[in-house]
Amino acid sequence: MQSSTRFGYRAREMTIANMVTPRIAILISGRGSNMLALLEAIVAGRLNAKAAVVISNVESAPGLEAASKQGVETLVLSHKEKTREEHDRQVIAELNTRDVSLVCLAGYMRLVSAEFLRAFHHRVLNIHPSLLPAFPGLNAQEQALRHGVKITGCTVHIVDEELDRGPIVLQRAVPVNDSDTVESLSARILEQEHIAYPEAVRIVLSEGFVVDGRRTRVANQS
Repeated sequence: MQSSTRFGYRAREMTIANMVTPRIAILISGRGSNMLALLEAIVAGRLNAKAAVVISNVESAPGLEAASKQGVETLVLSHKEKTREEHDRQVIAELNTRDVSLVCLAGYMRLVSAEFLRAFHHRVLNIHPSLLPAFPGLNAQEQALRHGVKITGCTVHIVDEELDRGPIVLQRAVPVNDSDTVESLSARILEQEHIAYPEAVRIVLSEGFVVDGRRTRVANQS
């Protein structure tokens, strides 16, 4: 059964990779700095993708205006007075209408449902400000300082039904200085996030990308 699942996923990934311009969606709830990093990578030609839409569950999210200025379609789908599943079905419908290949969560402050993950199996990415599996959940930078670690960083991972536990695509390390505050450490991690996220998307959209259990790799590459 596992081999069959992997083969089915592999075939889907090959189809995505062979598209001339894969279409991605970016989901945000706030300022969307990682969203802008992705859009800038596309404009600069470092990422062969098209931003099909930016969706926010928060009407006042500053990232919406920033995306519009980049010429990207934006959409607000409020989660208020809806169950998680009802809201996610709305999002899924909009993504399918736009033929989206990959969904990038960029400061999207909602857990997506199992139904959403089935609709985009292994095609939902998230970025987290720690070297997972260390310090999952909220306040990861504060957790790192409280535990006295010497190195932390950021992780781009595939989203599954466990919080911040999906297969890891890419990580970047950030040293923790003795003088660091939550604010200073967060700022340095964010700089690395802006580098890591576009690179991780490029990897996932590349030909031969495989999810193998809890590991990810690009087949036929050492």
